Amino acid sequence: MTTFIPKRSLLGLFSTADGAADAVEGLQDQDFDDKDFEIMSGTPYPEGAFGEKTTNHRLYVFPFIGAALGFAVAILLTTATQVSYPLVTGGKPILSIPPMAIITYEGTMLGAIIFTVLGIIFESRLPRPKLGLYDERITAGYVGILVTTTEDRFKTAKEILTKAGAEDIKEGEPD
Repeated sequence: MTTFIPKRSLLGLFSTADGAADAVEGLQDQDFDDKDFEIMSGTPYPEGAFGEKTTNHRLYVFPFIGAALGFAVAILLTTATQVSYPLVTGGKPILSIPPMAIITYEGTMLGAIIFTVLGIIFESRLPRPKLGLYDERITAGYVGILVTTTEDRFKTAKEILTKAGAEDIKEGEPD
């Protein structure tokens, strides 16, 4: 049986990206995992700008799966429709390729688009029912580092953020 270990959140606000990068480096030096902290910014920084590991995404897989499923459903739909309701016109074949090609193309594109949107939602980790700590100054240009850790490492994380030059530190309640 596993025991529940409560975690606390800590939000450090930095006015410069350099201070935030120093805090990330300090957290990594103290063996905080990249899953223990999150960098929040209203400014789009490139991945890895603060020294954190870049995450691998699988967004490119979703359109391929959607296209394959859309293609299969379109072929099944057109074939089943033409076989179920055969309209023999002037001795032409029941399964006519040109109309099937149009519907298959549209089905393939529809599947790819729907699965791309689902992939974006999935890869963006949405919806997030519990956002945790936040400060409005992040949207005004500050960089926030949200650290979620156990109670015994909470003080260490707070010291690291303070040494890196955090202008303000907010503490969350234990989970």
